[in-house]
This record gives sequence, C-alpha cells and structure tokens, in this order.
Amino acid sequence: MSNTSAEKQHSRSGTFTDNMKLPVHRWFRYSAGFSAKWVEQEIQRHCRDGKEKINVLDPFSGSGTTLLAAEAVQAKAVGFEPHPFIHRVAQAKLGWGNTDTYQLQKMAEEILKKAQERNTEGERPNALDAPLLKKCFTDDSLNKLDALKDVFLADFDNGTAEHELLWLCITSILRPCSTAGTAQWQYVLPNKKKAKVSDPFSAFSLKMNQLIDDIGIVGRQGWLSGAQILRTDARDPQYTAEDSFDLVITSPPYPNNYDYADATRLEMTFWGEITGWSELHSSVRQYLLRSCSQHSAKERLQLDILLEDDVLSPIADELTKACRELEQIRLTKGGKKTYHTMAAAYFTDLGNVFHALRPLCKKDGRMCFVIGDSAPYGIYLAVDKWLGELALAAGFTSYSFEKLRDRNIKWKNRKHRVPLQEGRLWIEG
Repeated sequence: MSNTSAEKQHSRSGTFTDNMKLPVHRWFRYSAGFSAKWVEQEIQRHCRDGKEKINVLDPFSGSGTTLLAAEAVQAKAVGFEPHPFIHRVAQAKLGWGNTDTYQLQKMAEEILKKAQERNTEGERPNALDAPLLKKCFTDDSLNKLDALKDVFLADFDNGTAEHELLWLCITSILRPCSTAGTAQWQYVLPNKKKAKVSDPFSAFSLKMNQLIDDIGIVGRQGWLSGAQILRTDARDPQYTAEDSFDLVITSPPYPNNYDYADATRLEMTFWGEITGWSELHSSVRQYLLRSCSQHSAKERLQLDILLEDDVLSPIADELTKACRELEQIRLTKGGKKTYHTMAAAYFTDLGNVFHALRPLCKKDGRMCFVIGDSAPYGIYLAVDKWLGELALAAGFTSYSFEKLRDRNIKWKNRKHRVPLQEGRLWIEG
C-alpha cells in the first residue's frame, strides 16, 4: 500500500465507509461508526501486550462494529445500545452464528413467492400510506415492499435468528429502492431524486444472497460468534459483568446536533413503529445521550440546573463560559437553537458514562473513544480536553488525543469557520 493510500485509510478509520466492503458489517449501512479493521488491529495489539484472551466492551454499540470485529479476532465482547431500532439491527447481525442458511434460503424463497402473488392481486386496503413513504417510493415499489412486509409479519416474525435476518434484509433494501436522496449521514431528502433505484423484489433476492454468502465467508474465516448486545443506557447500564473489561472501543455521539432518532425515521415509519417525526422523541430520542438541540428543546432543559451537577466540576469554568455565550448568541439567531443546554447536558451525560464504566473496567485496562469536537453558532467546545478531564475525575489515570482528520475545512456552505477535528481519545487505567 502506498503512503498516500495508507494515509487515506488512516483518516477514514473514524468512519463506517470501509466497512461496506466487509462481510456482515455491510448488511446495514449505518454512517455513525468507525473502521472494523482498525478495531480488529487494536484488539490484536492489546492481546500482544501480554493478554491472550481479553474482554471488550462497546458502551455505544450502534450497529455492532466493535462486537463483530471482536468476533472476527475471536475475542469476547459485550455492547450497550439504547436505540431500539438500531439495537435490533445489531442483534440481527450478531445472529449470523445461530443461523441455518438452508432454512434461511427456503424462508426467503417463500416470502418472495407469496409477496409476488399478493402484488398481482392489485391494490390492497392496507397499503402503506404514510406521507413520508409516499414521497420516497413509487407506487409500484411501495406495493412490492408492502407485500414483503405483510408476508413477513404474518408468517415469519417470531424472533428466531433466521426471522431476524429476514427482517433485516427487508429493512436494508428500503433506501436502495427509494427514489429519495439522502443527505450527509442518513437523513432522507424526498425532494432530491436518485438516478439509480432498485426494484424491491430483485433487491430482496440480491441482499439475501449477500447475507447467506457472508455467513459462509465468516464461518470459513473462523469468527467466534457469541458477542452480546444489551438494550441498555451507558449512563446507567443495567448489566452485571462476569469479568471486568480489558479494552473499551467505542464512539459516542458527537455534540454536533445530529439527531440519531431521525436517522432511522424512514425505516421505523415503514415498519409502523412511528407515524411521523413528532413521535421520534417518545419512541427513540428520550433513551439516547443528549447530543442534539431537538432533544434539549423537547425536554425544556434548564441551564442553571444542568451546570450545578457535580459531575461537571472538573470543566465547570470553561463549559459555563461556553454555555453562557451560546445562551446569548441564540437570541440573535432565527432558529434560536438550544445549543446552550445541549452542550451542558452532553458533557453531564458523558461524565456519568465515565463513572459507570469505571467499575466495569480493569485497573490496567484501556479505553478508546472516537470523538469529534464541535462549534455550535461558532462557539468552540473542547471535546477531547473536557472528556479527558471528566474521565480523570471518574477514576481513570491518564488520557491523550490522537487526531485522525480535520473537519469543517472544505464545505462551502458551512455555518461557521472554526476548524474542527476528529480523532481518538485514549484513556488509561
């Protein structure tokens, strides 16, 4: 590999991009993530430091990158994920080791045959009619997707490993079959049309072939199945560890106003779990770490109360200064976004996460948080330094920051010109 290629790969290691070439990881595109190959290397490096078998924890598991990477190098792993929809995605992927591919193939053929028969019966009274779906799919695609969904719910929604992969297969073809464009990350833009749109029945067959092929590949590669993912909150995990953890590899949400609840609005609407944007808070957002202004505004957070929390004491002076500036600046902006309470809540939540992780980790353990800083309304939030100080206050012994790439330096439509960065916060002890 050339130096330039290696540098590009290194800079992308904080993103999900390269995972779309890897078996199992590629079953569902989840932009919030990092390189699985990098995780494998870190686990192996930790093993070479004198530990033959290690336990790995990811307190923000997302779609399961760290857990699957641990399985690839035969390490034990546990993850936490409170987002109900993404938790199901990760759990379905982790079910590869319990899947009978012969039975899965037969079930997929049965679903497809029944869905094709239903699709020829003409318009059905239960056809998907949510406004978002009408904007994102043609009538023909919507009827076919609705037929696949109906057959699945009627005959295959019983929670086995094979059934969960059928659910994941239908879920993962929604965006390729949609005419809607997608913004950076996973927001849906119905008014932006794509040039290439897949047919639902063809996409279902192709995706199922990929799933079955990948299970064969990772079986031959000797992956160790058995990683656990719990639907619990890293701020107060409901989990009793059998053994403490040697290594934590994770990436919490960044304080950059990305709404993780909105990221799966299309898929959750399709499955009938929400009827619109207004239900995202009660269905998803309320369970997540507070990293977007939609969250802090909905909960009507009070800045004075947030700043009184003892967990913020190591960074109280700098954080209070930034929050007070945001409190004033917002009044001059049209949107009046509640970045001031978002920032205070974000660091409160991460402070509580470090305190929750301390008893779960070994004294000679190591943590790596892939993080990015932020500058809402142009007010800089020193994420790497502040999180490092919060970790020390929770009982860890030292921290250092390794930059991976610069951010906010090339977009012409950027809303401020404060240079940002993304990198790894290494925490020892």
